[in-house]
Amino acid sequence: MRKPNAVRNLYGHVMQEIGQRIVSGKVQPGEVLPREEALAESLKVSRTALREAMKVLSAKGLIESRAGVGARVQEERYWNQLDADVLAWRCASMPTDDFIDKLVEMREVIEPAAAAAAARRRTEAQLVEIQSAYEAMDAAQTLDSWAEADLRFHEAVLQATGNELLSSLFSVIDTALGTFFVLSARNSSNFRYSLPHHQKVLEAIRRKQPKVAHAAMLAMIADSQANLRRSRSKARKARA
Repeated sequence: MRKPNAVRNLYGHVMQEIGQRIVSGKVQPGEVLPREEALAESLKVSRTALREAMKVLSAKGLIESRAGVGARVQEERYWNQLDADVLAWRCASMPTDDFIDKLVEMREVIEPAAAAAAARRRTEAQLVEIQSAYEAMDAAQTLDSWAEADLRFHEAVLQATGNELLSSLFSVIDTALGTFFVLSARNSSNFRYSLPHHQKVLEAIRRKQPKVAHAAMLAMIADSQANLRRSRSKARKARA
């Protein structure tokens, strides 16, 4: 008899496999997935594990199961776009320009306001965490260590808002933000180029200047977006 943990790991693997196929576009909205027995056989799993995986994918809005029809892939507007798995699958399939632009727009709405709130409410301990993340960015010698410290900096700012709804949002979008930070840094001549922007945010929060913190964070996001746009333009010219 298969152990419960083994079953969970198995249907988790199946969910990942089918989810990635859908989010990457290998299976298009409106398509009907193969019938249960055929799909289970192709994935080399039991029908029980497949059913569990399909329940999770249905809860994420990726598929809709109907009696007599089977599982049909839903249109993107029904997907839970902020689901951690859905975001991870989109990032794994290399974010499109449109997805990056939407992520930037979301950051413009959330992060400047979060920086302002952090400047108003941060505790000394929270300031120390933001400072520590900044120092880790300053000391970073590799792109990976920079991206990790950058993500930690932005998480610390959200935590310092004192708003548990904002801080919990980070756990949802951290995969997408991490991918964005890597892309932005990778496409610059020096991955540490945005350090002065982070310093301005840090200092505004330290001095409890909400308006300055808001403006500094907005400028940081705009600079990252401009950097990525320059990279896209160069890539298009190179392909022409």
